[in-house]
Amino acid sequence: MKKITKSELIEVLSERLQNLPSKDVELAVKTILEQMSNSLSNGRRIEIRGFGSFSLHYRPPRIGRNPKTGESVALSGKHVPHFKPGKDLRERVNDGYQKELDKA
Repeated sequence: MKKITKSELIEVLSERLQNLPSKDVELAVKTILEQMSNSLSNGRRIEIRGFGSFSLHYRPPRIGRNPKTGESVALSGKHVPHFKPGKDLRERVNDGYQKELDKA
């Protein structure tokens, strides 16, 4: 599966938005990502209609295992970011991926 990096995303957007300098596009992408990170780190949920929502899930403390020694290790609870795709995104991804599979 192909991936796209932040710099590749900036390049793609710069090509599409030729009326904007690429530095402005880069600043916009970085600002959006920074704002999303700040919101999540402050415990706020992010909802983007038609795309999906970002929220925090709590993982309670548990006993883990050191893979090298097999020794039990107490792990503390933590909050982890969670993304739930919206209906439109799920359908678009599923349709697009199915077309790729049909081509092969």
